[in-house]
Amino acid sequence: MLNLHIPNQRYNQRQMQAPLAERLRPSTIDEYIGQKHLVGSGSILRRMIESGRVSSFILWGPPGVGKTTLARIIANTTRSSFYTLSAVHAGVKDVREVLDQCRADSQSMFSQGRPILFIDEIHRFNKSQQDSLLGAVESGIVTLIGATTENPSFEVIRPLLSRAQVYTLRPLEKDDLQTLLDRAITTDEILRDRKIRVEETDALFRFSGGDARKLLNIIDLLEQSTAHGEEMVINDRLVTERLQENPAAYDKSGEMHYDIISAFIKSIRGSDPDAAVYWLARMVAGGEDPEFIARRLVIVAAEDIGLANPNALLLANATFDIIKKIGWPEGRIPLAECTIYLASSAKSNSAYMAINSALQLVEQTGDLPVPLHLRNAPTSLMKKMGYGADYKYAHNYPGNFVRQQFMPDEIQGTELWHPCDNQAERRMDELQKSRWGKS
Repeated sequence: MLNLHIPNQRYNQRQMQAPLAERLRPSTIDEYIGQKHLVGSGSILRRMIESGRVSSFILWGPPGVGKTTLARIIANTTRSSFYTLSAVHAGVKDVREVLDQCRADSQSMFSQGRPILFIDEIHRFNKSQQDSLLGAVESGIVTLIGATTENPSFEVIRPLLSRAQVYTLRPLEKDDLQTLLDRAITTDEILRDRKIRVEETDALFRFSGGDARKLLNIIDLLEQSTAHGEEMVINDRLVTERLQENPAAYDKSGEMHYDIISAFIKSIRGSDPDAAVYWLARMVAGGEDPEFIARRLVIVAAEDIGLANPNALLLANATFDIIKKIGWPEGRIPLAECTIYLASSAKSNSAYMAINSALQLVEQTGDLPVPLHLRNAPTSLMKKMGYGADYKYAHNYPGNFVRQQFMPDEIQGTELWHPCDNQAERRMDELQKSRWGKS
């Protein structure tokens, strides 16, 4: 009995020395916090887990929202063998070796179910590495669960995407962070033995940014900086002071990368080329993936500059293509050129706002019928039914324009695009008003 008990004591002591985020990692789906759209009652992943029939999928979301934890919970719940690879360090040889292990495991008479292979940061796998997974996923040798912070549409090859559903994880909401804080204080082996007073949580939640790991790392920092026997206080002033004294304390897994890209984008949006180039230099010096930066420039060009200067999107797209060809260190030059151009350009988010408004309208009104005169009429029956009838071909009219209805009847006259106050859009707005007879 004594020999069995001592290892448990040692294990608990090791657990006590682990970071709070590791000590508090949930092991069941009911302990999991957040992502109710995926794991809440009746949701798709919960049904999949409860049935024990888990198909391959990719979890896409920012750091600290529970991607790795969810994969481990699935393995625990389904009692499947669980293999992990980090795409940062693994090569094709490593993938093949672990797939051989999975193949042997799946054929074993002691196998509980299909092995699960979890690949963290799967977006860092190149094409050949991703290709090496296809056969095993297709034949059912392994259930693949990938985790990525990058858009899988850009980073994961199509054949693999066709075999794995993508699920999007969201930053934790304020209620989720509050639940996590309460759980940490009341259930953690170290924190529950301390006297803790929570006065304010605004700074704690703001610095966490919807990231559970970051929240727990900040709490860890507060606990470690409070002498034993003293009351541990959580308020906005203390949180801010502790983080300023030790900014790396809540960045143990590289989340600063997201803070810097946020500052970079906001500097461009705010038309400050000096600040934008500074944050670019921080990323270059830190060895950031140049394609990651270039993609953000394309997004900023479309979202924040848009119609005020359409050339911005062309330059950003050209920069992205150039970066794919040359990489580091020369890539810093076109990135800097594009950054300065975008930051110095006129700004407009009218296209961004227009598509958001249009999506909201679609959600509210549903699938409204296309007016008959706008419908395609490839068959004689469709022509008899009035498809395409009375459609006016714009190029047959002066100025290549003629007034006719293009919106569904129910929302005719709705305006979704509202031009911003810049020279380019003022000209566009004046032309549209003259066309449609608006004041």
